[in-house]
Amino acid sequence: MSSHLDFYFDFSSPYGYFASTRINELAQKYGRRVDWHPFAGDTFKPSTSGTSLVQNPAKRAYTQRDYVRSAAFHQIDFTIPSVFPLDTRIATRAVMWTESKFGEDKGIALAQAIFAAYYVQDKNIGDPLVITEVGVSIGLNADELTEGMNNSFTKEQVRAEVDLATAKGVFGSPFVLLDGEPFWGFDRFDQLEAALQAKSAV
Repeated sequence: MSSHLDFYFDFSSPYGYFASTRINELAQKYGRRVDWHPFAGDTFKPSTSGTSLVQNPAKRAYTQRDYVRSAAFHQIDFTIPSVFPLDTRIATRAVMWTESKFGEDKGIALAQAIFAAYYVQDKNIGDPLVITEVGVSIGLNADELTEGMNNSFTKEQVRAEVDLATAKGVFGSPFVLLDGEPFWGFDRFDQLEAALQAKSAV
């Protein structure tokens, strides 16, 4: 049995954001830690993901209603972004570079700050200048972050992470692996907790 959960998310997923506000607390409750794995949706388009919101206006209207309803139900600060969806590759690379250079905790802190910038403050996280501004707000150096999230090594790191996630069966956001068992969606967190509780009792 592993001591950690693997948490996969896309910054353009509101449900991924909702999950990010709960996953660490849930894991800690059962003596687990969380490995955060950002991925960029533009390079992660599994055939099982379903019809896109752009292609289906009715689905888009429903999901926007559900975002607001879910946030209110779980008491999570949330605003539907004015630019939605968007390209999250820069944000993903920024988090991966930060984790590589400063460790997991700093990478998670940046991910949480990016989520808040997008879904609470309505900032365009597809803009590299916004990502740099968010990084500076948690103590990162602007020039170092800009170079790091644009270098070839970080870009390759993102591609490798996506390949690894695909090999593990990950296909959406949020997606959690608990000892290899998959849980897709924020609405599966009750089942995730039940599984954690059962394993902790063994």
